[in-house]
Amino acid sequence: MKVNIVTRFLLLNVLFIYSLLLHSCQSGKNQEAELKLWYKQPAKEWEEALPLGNGRIGAMVFGEPSTEHIQLNDDSMWPEDKGWEEPDGNEEDLKHLRQLLFAGKHSEADELFVEKFSRKSVIRSHQTLGDLFLDLGYENISDYRRELDISKSVARVSYKTNGYEVKEKIFVSHPHNAIILELESEVPDGLNGIIRLSRPDDQGIPTVRVTSAKEGKLIMSGEVTQRDGKFDSKPDPINGGVKFETLIQVKNEGGQILSAPNYLKMKNVKKAVFFIVSNSSYYFEDFSRQNEEDLYQLSKFTVEKLEDAHIKDYQGFFSRVKFELGEKALDTIPTDARLERIKSGETDLGLEALLFHYGRYLLISSSREGTNPANLQGLWNRFITAPWNADYHLNINLQMNYWLANTTNLLELNYPLFDFVDRLVENGKTTARKNFGCRGTFIPHATDLWAATWLRAPQAMWGCSVGAGGWMMQQYWAYFEFTQDKEFLKQRAYPAIYQVVQFYSDWLVKDPRDGFLVSAPSTSPENQFLDEHWNRVASCLGSAMDQQIIAEVFDNYIKTCGVLQIENNLLATVKQQREKLRPGFVVGTDGRIMEWDREYTEAEPGHRHMSHLYGFHPGTSVSNNDTTLLKAIRKTLDYRLTHGGAGTGWSRAWLINISARLLDGNMADEHIQLLLKKSMYPNLFDAHPPFQIDGNLGYTAGVAEMLLQSHEGDTIRLLPALPQAWDKGSVSGLKARGGITVDIAWENNTLVKAVLKSENMTDIQIIYKEQVLPVGLKAGEKYMFKP
Repeated sequence: MKVNIVTRFLLLNVLFIYSLLLHSCQSGKNQEAELKLWYKQPAKEWEEALPLGNGRIGAMVFGEPSTEHIQLNDDSMWPEDKGWEEPDGNEEDLKHLRQLLFAGKHSEADELFVEKFSRKSVIRSHQTLGDLFLDLGYENISDYRRELDISKSVARVSYKTNGYEVKEKIFVSHPHNAIILELESEVPDGLNGIIRLSRPDDQGIPTVRVTSAKEGKLIMSGEVTQRDGKFDSKPDPINGGVKFETLIQVKNEGGQILSAPNYLKMKNVKKAVFFIVSNSSYYFEDFSRQNEEDLYQLSKFTVEKLEDAHIKDYQGFFSRVKFELGEKALDTIPTDARLERIKSGETDLGLEALLFHYGRYLLISSSREGTNPANLQGLWNRFITAPWNADYHLNINLQMNYWLANTTNLLELNYPLFDFVDRLVENGKTTARKNFGCRGTFIPHATDLWAATWLRAPQAMWGCSVGAGGWMMQQYWAYFEFTQDKEFLKQRAYPAIYQVVQFYSDWLVKDPRDGFLVSAPSTSPENQFLDEHWNRVASCLGSAMDQQIIAEVFDNYIKTCGVLQIENNLLATVKQQREKLRPGFVVGTDGRIMEWDREYTEAEPGHRHMSHLYGFHPGTSVSNNDTTLLKAIRKTLDYRLTHGGAGTGWSRAWLINISARLLDGNMADEHIQLLLKKSMYPNLFDAHPPFQIDGNLGYTAGVAEMLLQSHEGDTIRLLPALPQAWDKGSVSGLKARGGITVDIAWENNTLVKAVLKSENMTDIQIIYKEQVLPVGLKAGEKYMFKP
């Protein structure tokens, strides 16, 4: 009897443990399923293909059984710097321009701004690396599945042809600088077909030469050109640029890999492994030799070992944050079908969570230490001449790309941005002195790989912006706030902020109408107002955004000097100027925030930029206690939206962030639904249209802002903008300022618990709804908060 009781006890324990393990496995499967984009058909359009990348090189996977198409990418594919320099404008021209504005001659000021200080239309574009085609010829396809596992950064394609299974796996390894593609077939005669490399012509002129070599190698070599190049709105062909070589080596099991003059041929191959390496003159003097070295390193490992190393490296970033919303039952529906459900009015919390993870995936894949920063399309671009050159726009787009880096625990991914902006800071010293007679540095609204700092645009409304430098300095200061890294502040942030502040200190001019210091000429990016003659104009004396940006960068400089215990003449001057700076937030007679220096009639009331709200978001200068200003901000947004604002994906993403700052979760959720309905391609790329990556990355930042806020100075808000629709969920690994990691769980729209872990000893206050709790955090120890 005793033995039976013991046996029964042991059996019950075994069953209990088994049930826990089963539940754990099922949960793991659900989480894995949730983090996959998957489809029942190949990609017909580029916007349906699946993106992979290691920060520097990337691929778009189409998954076509007849002719597989892998579009290739490299972040250094740029035509050369021809030595294009600053325009002829100088300090005297600037004085004249300001006199025009003092006289109210806005239209003439716009014309002079462009004529003297802008390089007008410029075409110099980031470009595609090329295309890999596998002519397999498979027909009678069944059981098709194409997927991207963003928890591992691996794409897979599987299907049956005439009943025989074919499998494809592809990933882009950061540790081994390569694209690895594994293809295997159960078809009796194996894999048979042509392996081709190509690149689009530039204005009908070939851009590459493709040759084959022994040992199953295919080589594509070329040089980037821009034969439709344009400078000063005039044709200016660029006949040279970054040189590159793409090298493929195919290893086969069974059958043969045969060489032809400019392609390879598979014959009766059971399994083929493609090692794809690609390097350029931008990174290596002898890029061809680097390709051979990369191939040699790859040869030391099996595909399994390479994949393990790739996943370990990738998950070192990706796995820092976990986020779940509701049930995962819809994971059994293809991603494009789920998107169509949303467009027909359904809600899909799982897809909203997946899109959050996707943003982190895309930034990890397009911005790693030692690479160029993510551009307008991140890394993925199929064009020779891309929309807006796929370059860097600094009037919100580049900044939005990196909002998520701090809050979602990807702090190291800021470094490509800092490396690039440091180059702008250095180059901008010449522009500041030559064009404007100012000390310090000038950073323009748009630039490219070569970090040119002259203005470019044929219209003042979008090209003649002077706020980019101060806005970029926000990224440096925010990184310090999140890390508390004083060495970074001293060695990296301070030198850059000093140069930008010095420029603005010289740039400011007294407005003769009221005596305030203002930025002049000044615009509100891409927007216009109507002058007294009903002309559409852009230039004024101190737009809201410029005034807010200059106030912010002055404040951050003052704080930086305080932390580093610096006293100098610039600090004393800036403190005086800060007091005389015209406020950036001025409420007009209609209760809205004024966008320009006076209450002009807006040419486009529903404009997509929310530039006059910069100081509210992404800035941090508006207190949640300032009810009058918050009311004006909300009225400003309501007016914009009533008149059709936020038509583009990145603009909608900005509104998600702004709604979160307003502590309005349901408003944020409304814009999430509109983003999914109106601005999302089948592969979940953001549709501007065309594709721009800022909408993806800005969305992820907005979701983080809905769950956690820390911008109010030693204050952490938990679930500040939780929508009613998000009744249950959890998030772990988010970052707050001060080096604090936060995990949060909630049910029935109510916080269950939050766990905070600080890297430093610090005093904060936790705010949840109406509850305010002062807390002392000890370095390395966890603190649990329960309401």
